[in-house]
Amino acid sequence: MQSEYLTQKHLSGFEHYKYSSIDTSPISVYIMHPFWNKVVEWVPKSVAPNVLTFVGFLFTAGACLLLSIYDYHFYANSTDFPQYATIPRWVYLVTALSIFIAYTLDGIDGKQARRTNTSGPLGELFDHGLDSWTAVLIPTCLYSIFGRTDFSVPPLRFYYICWNVFVTFYLSHWEKYNTGVLFLPWGYDLSMLGTTGVFLVTYFCGQQCWKFNVYGDFSTGHCLELLFYLSSILTSIPIVLYNIYASYRDKTGKMRSFTEANRPLVPLAALMFICALWVYNSPSNIVAKDPRAFYLFTGTVFSNICCRLIVAQMSGVTCDVWNWLLGPTLLCVGVAMLFPSQSLELVLLYSLWALAMVAHIHYGSTVVRQMCRHFRISCFKIRKPHLTNGSHKD
Repeated sequence: MQSEYLTQKHLSGFEHYKYSSIDTSPISVYIMHPFWNKVVEWVPKSVAPNVLTFVGFLFTAGACLLLSIYDYHFYANSTDFPQYATIPRWVYLVTALSIFIAYTLDGIDGKQARRTNTSGPLGELFDHGLDSWTAVLIPTCLYSIFGRTDFSVPPLRFYYICWNVFVTFYLSHWEKYNTGVLFLPWGYDLSMLGTTGVFLVTYFCGQQCWKFNVYGDFSTGHCLELLFYLSSILTSIPIVLYNIYASYRDKTGKMRSFTEANRPLVPLAALMFICALWVYNSPSNIVAKDPRAFYLFTGTVFSNICCRLIVAQMSGVTCDVWNWLLGPTLLCVGVAMLFPSQSLELVLLYSLWALAMVAHIHYGSTVVRQMCRHFRISCFKIRKPHLTNGSHKD
């Protein structure tokens, strides 16, 4: 792993960066922003925006860890596996509160940055980078409610759902890479509030309240699956493509060549291909053997790819066409296919997961330290009012 990731060109590009976003979500504009405006007034001005961002991420990660302890293999709420203990009701309440608190802190970090005059590129990278990791944590939490068998979808189909979230999130930043503007997706607010609501309902009514068919053999788990796909098809992907098209038509975007514009899609497509190669050729059906590890491993590599895109977009540097974590992943897939063994395949998965975690944390912490040194600021402290450090959201 590199000792430093940002070049002087990156750092110079950050100096000229200015955040631009458009948020037209009715939920956000008419409900959440007024609420966040009230909440942020309770936050002392001595609290750095990045502290709010990081604490919010820890709430989400904590909820995922808690559910991992009580339902690692997603069998707890599957009625045809009574040998697995059900998840205690209080876990659902804690998870609901954790996700809502994380959502609230994510909504007020930018407002705190403007209150304290600490807005800057570090905050946006810190916020969106952690959001990219959260993209796998929240769907994984939701899967525990419905389970992996009765009235739900099997682990492979839920893996598709995770990829739907990854692609939707990534395309928003690919859109910004080409247009210079982040068009905040409507589905984000709806999904965060919806997830909070689902966990609250489960706390009050129990997990059995989701065990029914809506129509014929179409169950509640299938409804969740359909909602994920519809949200991307109706509120994300078409809008992203149109906004990029409009930026070229009106000459308001970066006006990159076709090759340069689509360069960020290469590492994401490579990750998708390599993972698909593994799950469809796995000797031990690895995604069913340990779905949680496979989801979180993929989500970690995805987050690393996404963070590098965000860095490139903010600094104006050409995006990387390859991510080095794809190499070890492809190698392990080849080994798993050449030497069929359930134990070997699990060792390969856990090793890749550990490697991805260490590499991603090293990348993120190193980039943050480099930016702090360059701008002479502290990530988690407000030193002087005129120095930039903060966040990004309106």
